Amino acid sequence: MTENQEISTREIGDVSAIDIKGEVTSVTGKPIEDAYGRLSEAGAKKLLLVFDADCYINSGGIAILIGILSQSKKKAQSVRMTGLTPHFQKIFSMVGLTRYAQIHPTEQAALTDF
Repeated sequence: MTENQEISTREIGDVSAIDIKGEVTSVTGKPIEDAYGRLSEAGAKKLLLVFDADCYINSGGIAILIGILSQSKKKAQSVRMTGLTPHFQKIFSMVGLTRYAQIHPTEQAALTDF
C-alpha cells in the first residue's frame, strides 16, 4: 500500500468485501489484486468492492479492475460495487465494467442483490 491508499477486507455473512480508499492506479493496484487473490484462495464466491467517496481511479486503475473482474468471471464469482461517485459510475458503464459487476448506491443495496 502507498500512503495515498488503504485496502482492507472483511466478511459480511457469505460476502467478502474489499474496502478501497485513496488512489487506484497501475502503481497502487497490487494491494487490491493481492486482497482479491487472498479472498479467492479462501473460496470467496460473492465479492463486494466498496470504494470510498474520495477514491481516485485513473485508466491504469480501471485496467487493474478489469483484470480482477476477468478473473472473477473465470472463477464464477459474483461481484458488486458500491461507493462510486456519479462520475465514476458513468465511466465504468462507458468502458463496460458494469457488464461484469453491477454498481449499487449503497452497501446494503449491493448485499441485497446477491
